[in-house]
Amino acid sequence: MDVMTANTLPGGTFTMADDLTVTRTGYGAMQLAGPHVFGPPADRDAAIAVLRAVIELGINHIDTSDFYGPYVTNEIIKEALHPYPDSLHLVTKVGSLRDAEGGWPKAMAPEQLRQAVHDNIDRLGLDAIDVVNLRVGGLDSPTPGSIAEPFTVLAELQQQGLIKHLGVSTVTADQVAEVQTIAPIVCVQNFYNVAHRDDDQLIDSLAAQGIAYVPYFPLGGFSPLQSAELEAVAARLDASPMSVALAWLLQRSPNILLIPGTSSVDHLRENVSGAGLALSADDVAELDRIGT
Repeated sequence: MDVMTANTLPGGTFTMADDLTVTRTGYGAMQLAGPHVFGPPADRDAAIAVLRAVIELGINHIDTSDFYGPYVTNEIIKEALHPYPDSLHLVTKVGSLRDAEGGWPKAMAPEQLRQAVHDNIDRLGLDAIDVVNLRVGGLDSPTPGSIAEPFTVLAELQQQGLIKHLGVSTVTADQVAEVQTIAPIVCVQNFYNVAHRDDDQLIDSLAAQGIAYVPYFPLGGFSPLQSAELEAVAARLDASPMSVALAWLLQRSPNILLIPGTSSVDHLRENVSGAGLALSADDVAELDRIGT
């Protein structure tokens, strides 16, 4: 496999903080767990191969969580990559648990959040985590209301040196503004893609502040994106619809970071190469009509 560098990966890099520059093309580890992000993968060796291919491709930004599996993805990341390259940045999230049926109950009490951070640190084999996101809303939509109390818990853990940087996930613009009165954030991770564009205004606001926006489900989530416009642009460019969707995100705003997930090395390479697809102004205008 050809070794790429941060500068040759699609989108180049984004500086989230003085000590945190990441490749805009990252990797989301959610699909390394079993079906519905629950239990172990069918092929653990294949999952390890994907993670090692991530590093070989030059990607230095992996998104994970201890509640994927639960515990599965973090354990596989440690097995595959520890001791970690100095350039690698691991981003996790807290605020939920997994129950015996595979549900996602909230875990926002102070002691639950503290335990979750310690668990992520232990299973990943770290002294401190580069970024911890407070996951607030449901699977794909925010839950309005104050999040000052749980975010303050993470801010205290940051002051203790267990967390280097903070972020929030599945939040409203008002919640973003609220947490910024408590501590700086380096990223917002929300549901967003070419067909689901509720956060357009928030993305522009964050870009003006130099804060990263990390869309999860960039390819539609558990149900892949389907759109006549997407299919038409892909056919015209002789590319896959998923490549077009990723390329559109990178061109949408310079603060957008990609974390598409896959459990296949071939699909990983396709995602990386596809994200570098060049879209014309006419292509973008046609794709923009999907979200209106």
